[in-house]
Amino acid sequence: MAKKKSTRKTQNSSSSGEVQGEFNIDGPAPETDLSDPADPTDLPDPSDAAEEDAPSSRREDGVTHVNDMYEDWFIDYASYVILERAVPHIDDGLKPVQRRILHSLKEKDDGRFNKVANIVGHTMQYHPHGDASIGDALVQLGQKNLLVETQGNWGNILTGDSAAAPRYIEARLSKFALDVAFNAKTTHWAKSYDGRNEEPVTLPMKFPLLLAQGAEGIAVGLACKILPHNFLELIDACIAALRNQPFEIFPDFSTGGIMDASDYQAGLRGGKIRVRARIETTSTKRTIKITEIPFGTTTGGLMDNIVAANEKGKIKIAKIEDNTAENVEILVHLPHGIEPETAIEGLYAFTDCEVSISPNSCVIEDNKPKFLPVDELLKRAAFHTRDLLKWELEIKLRELEDKWHFSSLEKIFIENRIYRRIEESTTWESVMEEIWTGLKPFLKLLRREVTDEDVVRLTEIKIKRISKYDSFKADEYLKGIEEQIEETNRNLASLTKYSIRYFKEIRDKHGKGRERKTEISSFEKVVARQVAVANETLYLNAKDGFAGWGLKRGDGVAVDKCSRIDDLIVFGNDGTMQVMKVSDKAFVGKNPVHLALFDKDTPLYYSMIYRDGRSGAAMAKRFEVKGVTREKVYDLTKGTAGSRVLFFSIHKSPEHTLKVKLHLKPAPRLRATELDFDFADIAIKGRGSVGNIVTKHGVARIARA
Repeated sequence: MAKKKSTRKTQNSSSSGEVQGEFNIDGPAPETDLSDPADPTDLPDPSDAAEEDAPSSRREDGVTHVNDMYEDWFIDYASYVILERAVPHIDDGLKPVQRRILHSLKEKDDGRFNKVANIVGHTMQYHPHGDASIGDALVQLGQKNLLVETQGNWGNILTGDSAAAPRYIEARLSKFALDVAFNAKTTHWAKSYDGRNEEPVTLPMKFPLLLAQGAEGIAVGLACKILPHNFLELIDACIAALRNQPFEIFPDFSTGGIMDASDYQAGLRGGKIRVRARIETTSTKRTIKITEIPFGTTTGGLMDNIVAANEKGKIKIAKIEDNTAENVEILVHLPHGIEPETAIEGLYAFTDCEVSISPNSCVIEDNKPKFLPVDELLKRAAFHTRDLLKWELEIKLRELEDKWHFSSLEKIFIENRIYRRIEESTTWESVMEEIWTGLKPFLKLLRREVTDEDVVRLTEIKIKRISKYDSFKADEYLKGIEEQIEETNRNLASLTKYSIRYFKEIRDKHGKGRERKTEISSFEKVVARQVAVANETLYLNAKDGFAGWGLKRGDGVAVDKCSRIDDLIVFGNDGTMQVMKVSDKAFVGKNPVHLALFDKDTPLYYSMIYRDGRSGAAMAKRFEVKGVTREKVYDLTKGTAGSRVLFFSIHKSPEHTLKVKLHLKPAPRLRATELDFDFADIAIKGRGSVGNIVTKHGVARIARA
């Protein structure tokens, strides 16, 4: 999408500044300069829209509504951000700022390094969004170690250290970039934002750069996240695509790590990969070492994350050291009693030693955002490269044919002494006529027609060249051109083979040291509850109704060992149930009938008899607890005020049965004061069931039979 002018007139403003229309709001006319103070060139010009598109904000009655104006402008702005800033183009895999940086580097390329500050200033004539955005984008390009060769302190992607100031660091195009990204003859050009210069619409990229570098950007209502892939694997996949063979590609990160890409889904929305740090045990059992970190993390951030997990009681470590320099080395020292395997599982469960990444493969094609899988992007890149190579060959063929044509014409002109015919000519017309007359017998020897421009070029040959002309060398030169023409025609006839050979040459020339760094594996997700260190003791003070690991030993009864991420299930004596996080001290209700750690993956079966209200019937129920919401209070009774739990029991198997004896309160005409009840007579239902009536008489107590 072409950039819009940065003029700030509204569609209702005249040159004198007077408002010609009226605004359908109360009060004075609003400010018409709606630019973002951080970047005044971002918003499209509404006056352009008024002239070109006749916006809907102007109704038939001539009244312009501010709401409609904002709607039009928002759509224009959203489109601009998507097309011109946040999402890469499918043809070269670059965002506009990256493309302009590379174009500036090419313009300044003389084989030597240039100060980054100088490069940023040069790029600003193409990119109207300030030096900060250009500098950041250039540093990111340099850190990818693919298109830009760097010198100086460019930061560290492992530690997160930032690069030095632009005036202290230098850059130039890499040899790889010069080989694959530039050819002025196959580049489409457009005017820069101010019309003073020309910039490439897209670079003629002969490589799947988008998949090699990856891309990430957030636009208005749209996001892009394409993960980087391995250089060598991309080349092999391009060759397979050109041969119409199956292929599969997966991400590869410069930070290494271990990756499970079983749910990658070719990089489309909904896919997901999990990346783990590489953690090794050492010779001593009390130390483990992190040697590679997940993509998107840094050693500093990872250490802070591990320390925070330790402070929250999710893991236990003694201390942590960072010895990272060229390679990652984080030493985690373990306290007594913690096995290295347990500690490693805890790091994966509770820290950024394992991260989940959701890709979103979005590109710009035909001025529209499109969501395409990475294998389709690679196919497009492979065949786009073939098309560019064909274009280059066709240009080369035309140039060779032009060379052969003029060299042959020059040979005829000199060897047959046609230049002698113009010695007596006194006018330009007679010169041209004499040359045409001299060439006429030889025109059939040429492969195309001779033009007046060709004849004019003959008149520009210097006498020195004519006097030193060597027919043998001229024949050898023509023979060499003919061989090149023949070779170029062969390459055009077998274009796919030529393209495959091109990719192999790129691999041989630039592929050294670009082997896969991220190991592809398959691993199960670590369940946090299973690896949490149970290093706390859960206490219950039934009299006061408090539970937690922070209670003093004398203030409560020990219930169980727990970790700080466990859940607690509480059954109150009023027939309510609640699940909550274990904490240092929490109110759970006075004298609960049951309190325990809750594990939703371990099924338990509950048997309960409760009194409905203060004088209602005794109800029995069997139930299990499945999905619950933390901190929500569930009523296991009918909800009648004054209900009370009379009996409560827990079983691990649904086949387990229980018989109880109910001792009834004395009452007139009541002969039997004892009643036997077998829970096997009722079915197991959900917690919301009200149960079956056991007796309508008052119950004094209940005992196991």
